Amino acid sequence: MNTPRIKRVYAPPEPADGTRILVDRLWPRGISRERAAIDLWLKDIAPSDALRKRFHAKPGNWREFCDAYHAELESNAATRDLIGRLKSGPVTLLYAARNEHQNNALALKAWLELRVGAG
Repeated sequence: MNTPRIKRVYAPPEPADGTRILVDRLWPRGISRERAAIDLWLKDIAPSDALRKRFHAKPGNWREFCDAYHAELESNAATRDLIGRLKSGPVTLLYAARNEHQNNALALKAWLELRVGAG
């Protein structure tokens, strides 16, 4: 299984990105679909609105956010699509958050590594 790459959606696409998957529930501000070069938008794999809002209100609770998001992923049907794509080639998970060290794409990658042994 391929290990997914993580990248801000605002960074330019590269051939090594493979399949570019937006993993945010909301479309990123200020970027066109053409410039984003997104192959797939998996809105349903993003954290729930309630969890997203809770994390934005208290960004210091990263571990709590990860635990809650990982629990949501356990019953999320969209994970099967993502895992299938990881088996077939390179994948880059795209996110819009400014914080490059605490965002849903990193939490999703960590869940994938724990659950399916990616990486």
